[in-house]
Amino acid sequence: MGRNLYILAATLGILALVCGILSFTNIAQQPGSPGDIRLWRTMGLGLLVVALAVALGGILSSLFEQAERRDAEQRQQKRRHR
Repeated sequence: MGRNLYILAATLGILALVCGILSFTNIAQQPGSPGDIRLWRTMGLGLLVVALAVALGGILSSLFEQAERRDAEQRQQKRRHR
């Protein structure tokens, strides 16, 4: 589960980077282009915040999986020593 969240966070981060780059180029300032500079920057910041939240979820998911795995190993070791 954690790996999937990392992939999703990376994808959202790349999209946020593209939105940020578009806001600083002349593409967003040309007539007929989709949206304006503020829209691209807002979208980039929003995607970055979501990417960071998803990455945090991936980190926490990995930590909990590791804790569960270690707990199971310790229980098995206690059973073997008895």
